[in-house]
Amino acid sequence: MSQRPDRNEKFKTSIGGQAVIEGVMMRGPEKGAMACRLPNGEIDLETWKVKGSKAWYRKVPFVRGIFSFISSLILGYKCLMRSADKQMTEEDEEPETKFEKWLSEKLGDKIMPVISALAMVLGIGLAVVLFIWLPSLLSKFVDKHIISLSKFAKNVIEGLIKIIVFICYTALTRLMKDMSVTYEYHGAEHKTIACYERQEELTVENVKKQCRFHPRCGTSFIFLVLFISIFVTTIFNVSWKNLALRVLFKIALLPVVTGIAFELIRLAGKYDNPVTRAISAPGLWIQRITTKEPNDKQIECAIAALEECIPAKEGDDKW
Repeated sequence: MSQRPDRNEKFKTSIGGQAVIEGVMMRGPEKGAMACRLPNGEIDLETWKVKGSKAWYRKVPFVRGIFSFISSLILGYKCLMRSADKQMTEEDEEPETKFEKWLSEKLGDKIMPVISALAMVLGIGLAVVLFIWLPSLLSKFVDKHIISLSKFAKNVIEGLIKIIVFICYTALTRLMKDMSVTYEYHGAEHKTIACYERQEELTVENVKKQCRFHPRCGTSFIFLVLFISIFVTTIFNVSWKNLALRVLFKIALLPVVTGIAFELIRLAGKYDNPVTRAISAPGLWIQRITTKEPNDKQIECAIAALEECIPAKEGDDKW
């Protein structure tokens, strides 16, 4: 099997995906699909129409990045929750506690949307603490108690801390059994897209031969966001005097950061030259943590999801 991304694809597709619980989600220009391996061994396949893919803001450079990022977050979270539900069996259900019964009585059918929204808010809060507040706090601590730093040096240290936190976080999640399996499905997603881009028949054997690393992966995008934020916060001269205000300003600058990162990853995916290879290199390295070699059944799920997203008119999904 290949261990290097194939830069000699027949074409590059705009179809992208995400690993979910025991499955793969794919999204194309017209349709989206999620294929999950159920506890009974069968593949459950869901499809839906993709809306807004031809909207004006999807075509404007630097603007399209933030909309793509937000829509991907929302869809990805919904698919994760949905895929987790599919793994539940009657044997897994436990009697409701008094608190759960009270919630059911008060919220009724709205209980799951409320719980999902709360989980999303908590997840975003954790991300803000780990990747914005904590790195700023540690960088300020270094400047105050260890060595005096310039603003740019503090921004660089802050950025390096964010990248280290991200790598350590992903490495730790890899040790969890469920996440380790999810990373195998992540590998299946990449290998299946690579097989499709080489215009080979989508079979398990053909997919197996492909590389599990892909230059347009979300992992690479996250790294670029963390790296670019160093320069954006320097250019906009975000104050270090008040950490709370700094956190708010950095959140406000996220559209700028994600817009730039999105354009860079588009270039890295479209062209092959020393500059784009340098842009892709760190993300491809981190994918050694966030992807694993999949088994046949995992590849079957990825193929099932991708096949549903291929547009009827050839070329409509060209990158």
